[in-house]
Amino acid sequence: MRRCVVIGGGAREHALAWGLSKSAEVVVTPGNAGIAAHGITCVTTSALELDADLFVVGPEQPLVEGLADELRRQGKIVVGPGASGARLEGSKAFMKEFLASAGVPTARFGVFHDEDAATAFLATMEPPFVVKTDGLAAGKGVLVTNDLDEACEDVRAKLSGAAFGSAGTTVIIEEGLDGEECSLLVLCDGTTAVPLVPAQDFKRVGDDDQGANTGGMGAYAPMPAMSSGDVELVMTSIVAPTLRELARRQIDFRGVLYAGVMLTSAGPKLLEYNVRFGDPETEALVPLYGEGLFEMLLRTGEGRLSASPVATKGFSVTVVLAAHGYPQHPRSGDLISGLGPDGQLAHSIEGVTVFHAGTALDHEGRFVTAGGRVLALTGVGASIGEARERAYRGAALVTFEGRVMRHDIAQAAV
Repeated sequence: MRRCVVIGGGAREHALAWGLSKSAEVVVTPGNAGIAAHGITCVTTSALELDADLFVVGPEQPLVEGLADELRRQGKIVVGPGASGARLEGSKAFMKEFLASAGVPTARFGVFHDEDAATAFLATMEPPFVVKTDGLAAGKGVLVTNDLDEACEDVRAKLSGAAFGSAGTTVIIEEGLDGEECSLLVLCDGTTAVPLVPAQDFKRVGDDDQGANTGGMGAYAPMPAMSSGDVELVMTSIVAPTLRELARRQIDFRGVLYAGVMLTSAGPKLLEYNVRFGDPETEALVPLYGEGLFEMLLRTGEGRLSASPVATKGFSVTVVLAAHGYPQHPRSGDLISGLGPDGQLAHSIEGVTVFHAGTALDHEGRFVTAGGRVLALTGVGASIGEARERAYRGAALVTFEGRVMRHDIAQAAV
């Protein structure tokens, strides 16, 4: 049986390992307690010391640090770009310069190291104001606000290092874009690009997009508002020029190009690129691809993708359960009720899978909270409505003190 190593330890990696295990032997490093309880092997061994037919890198940090380059030097097949390609996520300033060079439609922007210059630029703009930290910030480095004073204060906090340390000492200020936001994850094998079905995630902590920006509180796929024509337009106007620019810079990008896109009245515009599977989009997408996931990713790493999109069946909705105090001050150690010894629902519901993001086992072998985002419950069904009903029915069975969740994931799509 073929062997795959998944690198990371969150719900995204749990979903990938779960999907890949349908057609391969899977090892996750480091994994987490919930992944291990699900019957998937977790080890603390470095990926560089493991052997497998395929390596899939989940988080962005090891990609930015060049893990994929090191694995490829060992002759390994890897899904994940090298450090040069990972700069598209590792530095938003670099990404914006890259987009301008490639001719990719994006928001008007400025890059600043100086507070006075940044606040002067903000004063020339109309709300909403968008302030981003340049470096990696676990999905929490973006402020979107209609309040100019709040935007200026955020600039001060980031440039001083108080907000995100050295990752925040350069800021990008962008114009706000109106429209429907979409996550389009695209597999790239160096020359060929194939989109996965469009998804939509929910970044704010509260219902109706209220509250703090988070790493993501839920997602659903496919996204009905994103037509096949919209996907094709994104591929031709955004992804294709990106691939041309990567080739011009002699960057062999083999992995996932995650395009965060705003469908504006003037056409699709790129908000930003990530260079790996999105979280929580992966928890919604993986169940739709079934046993074909391993072969699809192997072809990506080997450079032999078929240009034809892979067929999917059904719809999925993912609801994230987060810890008390998330995202600013998540609390750990709260006992989780409603899970069985395998980390899945104690009372099973058809079409529902639990993916562990931040859990651990206490001294009695019970699951407790151990991170900001704790669990991602994905429901799959023949319609978005059925998938959503299943996901929320599952979420209702899992409780812990101070549990944070949204109640409106995919509501508008239904």
